[in-house]
Amino acid sequence: MAIPQWLAGDLCVLHVDHRDALPGTTAEWPEWLSADCVATIRAAGVPLPWRHQREAAELAHAGRHVALSTPTASGKTLAYLLPLMAATAPGAAAEGFEWADAAQGDRRGPSTNRGLAAALVADHGLSADRLDPGLSGGGLAGAGLSGEAMVGSRARATTVSRARSALGLKQGATALYLAPTKALAHDQMRAARTFGPKGWQVGCLDGDSDAAERRFAREQADMVLTNPDMVHHALLPGHARWARLLSGLRYVVIDEAHRYRGIFGAQVGGVIRRLRRLCHAYGSDPVFILASATASHAGESGAALIGEPEPIAEVNDDASPHPARDVVLWRPESSAYDDAAKILAGLVDQGRQTIAFVASRAQCELMAVRAKEKSRSGRAIASYRSGYLAMDRRQIEAGLQSGRLFGVSATNALELGVDVAGMDAVVICGFPGTLASLWQQAGRAGRADRDALVVVVQREDPLDAYLFAHPELIFSAPIERTVLFPDNPHVLGPQLAAAAQEAPLTPADARWFGPTMAGLCEQLCAAGLLRRRATGWYWPRPERAVDAIDLRGTGGKPLDIIEEDSGRVIGQVDMAAADHSVYPGAVYLHQGEQFLVDAYHPERREALVNRRRPGYFTQPRTIIEARILHEDAHKPLGRTTVCTGDIDLTTQVTGYLRRDEVTTQVWDENPLELPVQRMGTKAVWWTVPEDVAAEVGLSAIKLANAAHAMEHTAIGLLPGFAPCDRWDIGGVSMMVHPDTELCTIIVHDGQAGGSGFARAGYECAEAWLAATLQRLQTCSCLAGCPACIVSPKCGNGNQHLDKDAATRLLAALLEGPAQR
Repeated sequence: MAIPQWLAGDLCVLHVDHRDALPGTTAEWPEWLSADCVATIRAAGVPLPWRHQREAAELAHAGRHVALSTPTASGKTLAYLLPLMAATAPGAAAEGFEWADAAQGDRRGPSTNRGLAAALVADHGLSADRLDPGLSGGGLAGAGLSGEAMVGSRARATTVSRARSALGLKQGATALYLAPTKALAHDQMRAARTFGPKGWQVGCLDGDSDAAERRFAREQADMVLTNPDMVHHALLPGHARWARLLSGLRYVVIDEAHRYRGIFGAQVGGVIRRLRRLCHAYGSDPVFILASATASHAGESGAALIGEPEPIAEVNDDASPHPARDVVLWRPESSAYDDAAKILAGLVDQGRQTIAFVASRAQCELMAVRAKEKSRSGRAIASYRSGYLAMDRRQIEAGLQSGRLFGVSATNALELGVDVAGMDAVVICGFPGTLASLWQQAGRAGRADRDALVVVVQREDPLDAYLFAHPELIFSAPIERTVLFPDNPHVLGPQLAAAAQEAPLTPADARWFGPTMAGLCEQLCAAGLLRRRATGWYWPRPERAVDAIDLRGTGGKPLDIIEEDSGRVIGQVDMAAADHSVYPGAVYLHQGEQFLVDAYHPERREALVNRRRPGYFTQPRTIIEARILHEDAHKPLGRTTVCTGDIDLTTQVTGYLRRDEVTTQVWDENPLELPVQRMGTKAVWWTVPEDVAAEVGLSAIKLANAAHAMEHTAIGLLPGFAPCDRWDIGGVSMMVHPDTELCTIIVHDGQAGGSGFARAGYECAEAWLAATLQRLQTCSCLAGCPACIVSPKCGNGNQHLDKDAATRLLAALLEGPAQR
């Protein structure tokens, strides 16, 4: 076993799961892969592909969209590189590069030779008659990317080929790779260069790329590695400059596809639909390859992400070898973070290269500091998270790969596939929200020559407490499916505006954007964001439509957090969350440093902060009201009714508490005068019939406190049933709700228009609320604690809670008459 004796004998060890080593199963190289490619891959140390790599590659090569859903370190990179190299490497067979089967007809809808030529020459100042005499004259000047003529894909491909040749652009198929982080894209570029044959050109495009690197990616790269943000902000708005890439685009790889969930997934889904629409206009129809951690129904969620009506092909039978692995569940006596730091330091002192995963940036910084203080060996320990400069990230990655760096505390920035050559051990401080993320992080441990160790440390959290009490839900339960809601009008509307600026929308574009497109376009016209003409919908404004979209939310441009003394921007926050995090007087954490918010200017999207160490942290106080607008569905559950639908949510931050940073005791409460914020979203709710409340024997005050406590515990446990974080959702409970006229508990999506999580809660309400009751019944505290009813995000400072009343009330709702 990989567990050191000092760890195995500790009383905090709650459970150990041991998995034996597994051998791998290989397959032959595909016949369509060139000898040069095979030789290069073999020279890199891969004699044969694993069976699942070959299976996924064959599906993609045959023109089918595919989701490859296998564990960390199972070789997903090579699986997608095989068809990419076959299509885009030097010497790829030109006759194999055909975009449409004549027997199937043209599936792409209307386009014009004129439009393609116009787009290609728009950024290069090339005379149209050099492309084709029939394309010159006034028709070309106004063609844009829309027109009346119907042409087949072969005609479009001929036009594109002529245009690219006349412009001196590199010919041949291209590929696009999308990663959720810069670090992962750079890591995969190194892998592509290792496996790629001689002459195969790969280029990276991100915010750190200089002008020469961007030009190379546009004009020379066979494969461009980037992220959804760059596609959204740069590639699609400037599509004429990227005509070579788009017109030849054969494959699109979406790596870490399980990360695209909730609002982020819906926004990226909008970007993918815009990309596919422009590819169609340029004559290409790329095949999508989605690489994902192990997940349920990866074909369904993959189809939702890329805009396919039916599930795409799925490969999930991992045939790669894995070392033996021990997973330890650790229940700390006091602080989870202190124990995680102690374990990290102890493993580093033993010479075991270890990653400790934490949930937040602030804890990432503090974990590294604590581990260094506890370590006796003096071996190097660092922190790694998003927000670091590119140079700093690369140095840390290089230190892990070389073995110079023995320990690192990290956020999920190191979860996302960055190659650190296999660690000896992984420490996970708190359940990361989904089983997919848990096993993704755990998969960072494992070398070929030794067993892997994973230690999962329980936090004071209802979901952690519930899962640690039921280890089978960690080790035997199926992985969650990815939830996203691409039809959210608050997401789709702005994406349509961006698409219209890229090329005017027509009713035929409902193929890409769904049946609600036309209605949303008319709403955008009414708001002055689009203009309707006979030929379609146009963007009428001088500014860029994409700049009003934040891919990580629905609130548009984020708010800048500015250090007043230096004038530098030290962070950003979504406008929707700004009132709750950077209000005047708030303590803001950045890179382990504390800053006090001295001025808050939401109208200018900025907050001014100064470095302080006040000895306290702050917690906002809020008033929340929810009106039920429409019920989409309902179902009986025990003696209650569970419903889902639309609500109108109003919130107002009315003040904040100052709490001692050591004892967490409240110092005082300070009032604020911030405006009421309104948002329409999706929710799940259930009611307490009057006869049930009477049977339990609760006074009006106790009923309200019971509902409040029940709401907290249910919110804390929903991430165990829908792949979300408790910060993605919210809740409100009312003793008598004006719309139901009963005591009502509401759990809602945290983003305008909905994220899909509340609907998922409705669908699994039976198991979700049963788990909520069990957590209330089995928590060993007397009056409530963070492992059951105390919430870190309560707008009322966790006042007015009653654990005992909540337990009796929920038991009565689910299980029948209660004993008084």
